[in-house]
Amino acid sequence: MNTRQTLEFQKILEMLSEYAVSEEAKRNLLKMEPSLCETEVLNRTKETTEARVIYDVQGNPPMSERKEIDMIVSLAKKGGMLSPEQLTLVSQFIAAGRRLKSYLTKAQCLKVDLAFYADSFTSLEDLQGIIDGAIRNHQIDSSASKELKDIRRKMESVSGVMKSKLEALLRSKKECFSEGFVSLRNGHFVLPVKKEYKHQISGTVHDVSSSGATYFIEPVIAVRYSEELSVLKAAEAKEEAVILYTLTSLVIENEFELMRNYETMGILDEIFAKAKLSAFMKAVPASLNTERKIKIINGRHPLLKREECVPLNFEFAKGIRGVIITGPNTGGKTVALKTVGLLSMMAQSGLHVPCEEAVLCMNDAILCDIGDGQSITENLSTFSAHITNIIAILQEITKDSLVLLDELGSGTDPAEGMGIAISILEELKKKQCLFLATTHYPQVKDYAAQSEGIMNAKMAFDRESLRPLYRLEVGEAGESCALYIAKRLGLPKHMLMLAYQNAYGVQEKENHKELNQMELFSENDQRSVWEDNLENSSNRPRIEKKVESRRKELPAKAASFQLGDCVIVYPEKKVGIVYQACNEKGEIGIQIAKKKKLVNYKRIKLHVAATQMYPADYDFSIVFDTVANRKARHKMEKGHQEGMEIRYK
Repeated sequence: MNTRQTLEFQKILEMLSEYAVSEEAKRNLLKMEPSLCETEVLNRTKETTEARVIYDVQGNPPMSERKEIDMIVSLAKKGGMLSPEQLTLVSQFIAAGRRLKSYLTKAQCLKVDLAFYADSFTSLEDLQGIIDGAIRNHQIDSSASKELKDIRRKMESVSGVMKSKLEALLRSKKECFSEGFVSLRNGHFVLPVKKEYKHQISGTVHDVSSSGATYFIEPVIAVRYSEELSVLKAAEAKEEAVILYTLTSLVIENEFELMRNYETMGILDEIFAKAKLSAFMKAVPASLNTERKIKIINGRHPLLKREECVPLNFEFAKGIRGVIITGPNTGGKTVALKTVGLLSMMAQSGLHVPCEEAVLCMNDAILCDIGDGQSITENLSTFSAHITNIIAILQEITKDSLVLLDELGSGTDPAEGMGIAISILEELKKKQCLFLATTHYPQVKDYAAQSEGIMNAKMAFDRESLRPLYRLEVGEAGESCALYIAKRLGLPKHMLMLAYQNAYGVQEKENHKELNQMELFSENDQRSVWEDNLENSSNRPRIEKKVESRRKELPAKAASFQLGDCVIVYPEKKVGIVYQACNEKGEIGIQIAKKKKLVNYKRIKLHVAATQMYPADYDFSIVFDTVANRKARHKMEKGHQEGMEIRYK
């Protein structure tokens, strides 16, 4: 599973790399991984925080691209001669290092340790002065040495004399030439001679025009000067090589200082890139811990626009290891899940996180199953992909892992999916890791409400505007609101009624009053729809048959409910779990939202059998007993305990 890709951590690194100046720093930031070492994370975070302090006060640091400096120094060490362009880059890098040293020196008054990186830079003013004195505009300047200056002065003199001779020839035989000026062809001074006069001008032909009408001839009188120039050019090249090798040797002599400046600037480039990203996101350093605590106050997903992002407030309360998030589709459940995971990855990478305050824990792994994961090439359905992913997660997790599961148990038969979801949550609970999961199953909500160490949360939804509020509310379970949304969007009443009947199994006319509690219909609406359905030829046989079968039900039905069965209790239409078999009065013990009560079997309908949710040897005391009762029962099994009793509410 690729957590970086799933949580879009790589996009954060791409944003981060844009703030770096040098290509090497960009590459390093793109490869950055969350650290598993608390000391390293704390040091990284401290660097980012101090860089942000300096950046906020003094602005952008004068960073250099450090273009090819490491390659240039390496070439010099191997005996290569550096070119004027490469020496110019060395000079520019030295100047950039001095500017950055000055920038950090000024920041030392801010009392941050990062500012003392200034002491790691060597000014190298002498080396820069020598290079700048010898190289101008990527060329070796004549003032680089006395010998080079003399050679070039002689070359200018010879060239001047030769051009004068050629210009005199041009003036004396104007009719022979197509142009009135001296040209340069293949390094030789030539005259543009008309084709018909080419035999009247003695010399060497160096070029011919495209039309063939002009011959570019180096006259004999210029040959002697050309030969003298060639000798001088050879001397110039030799002297230039001496100068370049001398400068190269100076670079080698200062190799240690240059490379220390190079490495220090690279480190600072990466650190200040984090500070710039922090400033852009208006982020803060997270308080890190190894006690498995997570608390986010007004956190934002860093890839969402700040003005459009509803802040996330989330906390793993004391003793809570798992949170089950429920609510309507598009309500922000997945974004909340990703935000917790992404902020955790950022914090463990030494980055600041976009929130008002954050307490985040060290994780040895952040494992997630988010998205449908379908694959045509691997022949994986949505459900298969989820299960394959989750199996891999369960094999890898430890008590120090953070697990994020989206739409747990989806993609298959709802009853079986719900059972699998609960079994997965139970396994995560045994592993003692931190986990967040989203779901639509009401039984999973009940499981969370009744299980020690697990808590419900919901995404708020505005029923009036039919808009999700993207606000996480911890402590309560949410609802999908599908029927309510369908009603507000205009789905016909008779269709809503049938949808409700099929969803909750309500068929009898007298039970339609229950729908008032959902604010879906008035009693007149319900009565009208019921009568319409009864008159409809396709519905009547099914409804009458159902009503007749219920009239003939025997009390044996009461005995059919088993411990752990998930049932719906009418008229409240609340979901509960059977904790006590039917008594002589026809009453069955049902636990609803942690409260136990006796309900007549006629008001109960089986929703999902216990055999579909729990293994055969499942210990139901986990669901029905308080922690105190379970401990008491465990002690009683070992022998008589004076004064100890088990109480049921």
